[in-house]
Amino acid sequence: MPDLHAAGAILIALGMFYGFINGRLRVELVSLLTIAAIALLLYVFPMPGQDKYAGLALAFEGFGHYALVTICSLMILGRGMVVTGALDPAARALAQIWRTNKSFALLFTLVVCMLLSMVINDTPVLVLMIPILVQMAVQGGMPASKTLMPVNAAILIGGMSTTIGTSTNLLVVSIANDLGMRPLNVFEFTPIVLFAMLPALPYMWLVMPRLLPDNTRAVAVESRHFLAKLRIAKDSTLRGKTIEEARGRLPDGVEAWLPPGAGGHVGHRVLATGTFEGLQEAARKLSATLAPNWLVERIRADSGRSGKDMMVAEMIIAPDSRLIGLTPKTAGFEGVAMLGIHHVRQPLRDTRPHTPDAPMKEGDVLLVMGMPDDLHRFAEADGLLQLEGGQEIVRSGKAPVAFAIMFGSVGLASAGLVPIAISALTGAILMFATGCVRFERVGRALSGQVIVLVAASIALGKFMLVSGAAGWLGGLMAAWLQYLPPAGVLAAIMVFVTTLTNFASNSAAAAVGTPIAFNIAAKLGLPAEPLVLAVLFGCNLCYATPVAYQTNMMILAEGDYTFGDYLRPGIPLVLIMVAALSASLVFWYGI
Repeated sequence: MPDLHAAGAILIALGMFYGFINGRLRVELVSLLTIAAIALLLYVFPMPGQDKYAGLALAFEGFGHYALVTICSLMILGRGMVVTGALDPAARALAQIWRTNKSFALLFTLVVCMLLSMVINDTPVLVLMIPILVQMAVQGGMPASKTLMPVNAAILIGGMSTTIGTSTNLLVVSIANDLGMRPLNVFEFTPIVLFAMLPALPYMWLVMPRLLPDNTRAVAVESRHFLAKLRIAKDSTLRGKTIEEARGRLPDGVEAWLPPGAGGHVGHRVLATGTFEGLQEAARKLSATLAPNWLVERIRADSGRSGKDMMVAEMIIAPDSRLIGLTPKTAGFEGVAMLGIHHVRQPLRDTRPHTPDAPMKEGDVLLVMGMPDDLHRFAEADGLLQLEGGQEIVRSGKAPVAFAIMFGSVGLASAGLVPIAISALTGAILMFATGCVRFERVGRALSGQVIVLVAASIALGKFMLVSGAAGWLGGLMAAWLQYLPPAGVLAAIMVFVTTLTNFASNSAAAAVGTPIAFNIAAKLGLPAEPLVLAVLFGCNLCYATPVAYQTNMMILAEGDYTFGDYLRPGIPLVLIMVAALSASLVFWYGI
């Protein structure tokens, strides 16, 4: 039987898993309670040969661990790629392919998402893909409920193929390093996962969409359309062309026409209507701006001087607003730029002309750009109600810089020149130094939930090891696994960890599973590395429940999924990956 400390470690681990499964307490609170329980137990009952303060060092070790620093640095690198628009060209290319061939587009999207998530955290990749897939569904493509889950699965599979693909991978590798395993290169086990992708990719492409419902009606929402002016640049080749030629360059969903008195040919103004995203794309294609160029440059200069991001916000005209009855030309906006206006439907017949220069009325929605403080003052002074969730302006001029920093950070670690902890931290510092990520906005890059979860998992993993709990559990499992061939041992470990992952937390599963795998390897006379990778892979096979991983929750509302919608396609995918990964590990390590 386990001694006091081993039994305490097992009970704390069970309590952590129960807290995650139960769901009544937030993940952060469960993580902090786990750390507190370890600290209190080792303070009251110190480990043999140690004083009561040694336990505090073990309990709080995770907050200073290099794995946590690496994870935070990679979050900042991913944030830099998003806010600079470095991933936008890939998004536009995908959108274009979706308009031509839906079946091939899904396959291409799956492959691209796998490749992106190898070096960029899973969450930013999914954030990039959700609006594309939802918009393509609105425009007649495959229903979002049939594409979001396969794409999410592809992102998770890509994320498991490198040491930096997910925070869980880094956690498993760092715990294994602490236990004496050699450091693994960034792409060390990528070929193993690529082999396992071969049977999984056709399943995600051809079978998963058939197992998922068509929830188009349930999730369909009417996107707000804005009236806007496209200010054509002086050197634009569109000047002097007909409006039909201009319409040929517009993205789907955007309509354009000439203002009165234009004479039939494009001059310095074109009127348009569409969603904000559509108008942005139209401005890009027509070499135009949605606000006067001098005003945009002034706001951009203010952003550079203050170090704050430019924001775009929607504001509703309140009943007591001074703007009612005025036109955007006569309103005299100060410090902000109006990009468009949405005319609310009037109770009686609306006689306003269909133009952004029409008089404003109560309930109209303005789309405005400016600095956060200026937007707040504008809303207060002019009687406007700002809607929640302002959007940052992409700093596209920094996109090549952000891409170069990310490529350099990953490249240095991949070549083995420096550890990933050093290259990722250096990359994060460069993101701050070059302005790709604003230091005061770093909170948007870092996840407090991930930080405390990783810190608690590191502490729990260390306690499981030094208390002897991992050795006791490893011996118990080895007694059953000794009759299985190596592939069966690997598959059993993966299934065990996968079960914990899908119903609790992959970080907690990593903390418990990694030291147990080490002990099983020692007792069965197998190399530790493939068993540790079985734990790492098992932590990433989180397709079967919505609570298994944060990206699963992100697609829940967009696809209007139920719990059963995850189980039905998720369980077969888990079984395919377990079989393929087990066979691949046996072949790769020759065991």
